Amino acid sequence: MAGMFDNSIVLEVQQANDIVDVISEHVSLKKKGREMVGLCPFHDDHRPSMNVNPAKQIFKCFSCGAGGDVFKFVQMRENLTFPQALERLAERANIRLRKSEVRRQRTEVGGEQPEQVDPNRLAKANAWAAKYFQKTLEDVKIGKFARDYLADRKISSESIKKWQIGLASSAQDGLVNAARTQKASLKLLEQAGLIAGQNQDKFVNRLMFTITDVTGRVIGFGGRTLDDSGAKYINSPTTVLFDKSNCLYGLEQARHEIVASGTAVVVEGYTDCIMAHQFGCGSVVATLGTSLTAGHGRMLRRYAKKVILIFDGDVAGLEAANRALDVCLAQRLDIKLASVPQGKDPCEFLLTEGKEGFERVLDEAVDVFQFKWDRLTEKFGKEDTLAGKRAAIEEYLDTVATALQAGRISEIDLGLRVNQISRIIGLDSRQINAELNRRLRRAERAADYERRGQSGQAIDYGQGLAAAAQRETLEVLLNEPALYDSVKRKITAEAFDVPILGQVAAILFETLDADANASLNQILARTESVELGNCMMELAQAGQAKGNFELRLAGAMETIARYAAPGQEQADRAGTVEDQRQYLRRIHQDKGRENRHSVGMVE
Repeated sequence: MAGMFDNSIVLEVQQANDIVDVISEHVSLKKKGREMVGLCPFHDDHRPSMNVNPAKQIFKCFSCGAGGDVFKFVQMRENLTFPQALERLAERANIRLRKSEVRRQRTEVGGEQPEQVDPNRLAKANAWAAKYFQKTLEDVKIGKFARDYLADRKISSESIKKWQIGLASSAQDGLVNAARTQKASLKLLEQAGLIAGQNQDKFVNRLMFTITDVTGRVIGFGGRTLDDSGAKYINSPTTVLFDKSNCLYGLEQARHEIVASGTAVVVEGYTDCIMAHQFGCGSVVATLGTSLTAGHGRMLRRYAKKVILIFDGDVAGLEAANRALDVCLAQRLDIKLASVPQGKDPCEFLLTEGKEGFERVLDEAVDVFQFKWDRLTEKFGKEDTLAGKRAAIEEYLDTVATALQAGRISEIDLGLRVNQISRIIGLDSRQINAELNRRLRRAERAADYERRGQSGQAIDYGQGLAAAAQRETLEVLLNEPALYDSVKRKITAEAFDVPILGQVAAILFETLDADANASLNQILARTESVELGNCMMELAQAGQAKGNFELRLAGAMETIARYAAPGQEQADRAGTVEDQRQYLRRIHQDKGRENRHSVGMVE
């Protein structure tokens, strides 16, 4: 449990990181009553199902069950252990931690922990490398050619600093030698993909684009060749921090503008993105040498309602744009396509036409169905074979089915599109609708399968009356800690023999022994395990919904005492859920009658 650490330090870090601010770095939140709501990043969420309570400093997803305090969110979102999350949030709040406060060499059950890559240390290694690349670019002699290239591309000195652009020199071991001189960890640099075998640099004679996540951590690099050797661009390999299929260049810089405007503009290149921001178009992000993926779509959906994709007008660009449309439709994003005229890339176009010309291109973006229809009619007219015509029709029907499944097409629009298809291929509209229904069922099955794959396993709370009473006790105490005084005189945490409930009870009782008025947030701060955090949130939510705390606690305590009594019959411990409900209901009714009789006697 988090009690292994100095609790005052844990609470200081927790209180210094407002949960709304932290979650807002990953998800767009909107106010709803006293709480904030947003799309849950822990499952494929299409309707805002995550609630954030600013007063209690907790979050809860009512779809996948994820919940907890700010530590649990960061642990789940960034795949960190509790010590790593503590260090990450301390760094965010500029709180200095001694290493002894965040490092543990052994597991709680004993034995050495297997070696794992620490994302925090990897991010620091990347940040060190980014500074090294920037200093190399600034070097009077070594960096001149690269600086001249940037000047020729009209990238300003302000943009170079803002985007942390650097240079990997032509030396095969420049980074390696610098790391040795400054006693930086070669092993970490290798884990980050910056060193490749025989202690040689991975990036050589390349302009270096620093890739950050939405919170500003350096997670990887993109390198553009300066001597036309090798691939034009190469990226960092996949690490615990970096996966190009789930990263967007510039999201850190564009996030606030995207949330404010509701629109994200997606381009293909680093310099396209940088130049757009340099001209004041602040909602632009870039993919990292890949087509738009489902991961990109999920990421964009957390911040934007609409996506405008700017694509190259060549065949490869058209095919990439076509695939991206279906990705965005499946993610319930409003998607449009725009193409920069005259065969220029966005960077060149901005330099000649400025912000106004670029915004005009965005205003003229084509609706997804218009693009798909134009593509269908063009292919249908050119194709001579039956197979080619059929493929064109099927591609269009797949798009319509995807839009239907995502709720992105109205009944009227659907009717119009069915009639369009009917006219072009000569099929009856009923046949087309039947084909669409088959594809829709297939799309819904695929979406349902994905949702099931993302949902976590249900927490095992045990079976029988004793387990139900243990759970009921914890539900009450998590909502009304003041009632703990009456509980601790009768039972200890050891009375909770359901494993998950016993762990919750141990943390809860320890916390309330130290502070009888401890809040749920403070209890969660003592909990390292994400699973335990989710469990506590589920118990607290269930308890709050039931209310009637004193009466429920009395019935639960009576049940626990009954099963803990020596010689007491245990056979019905594994009774059905309905048995448990009826028994507890009867206890509640009995207690209610006792209370009414007591009131009558007083009167």
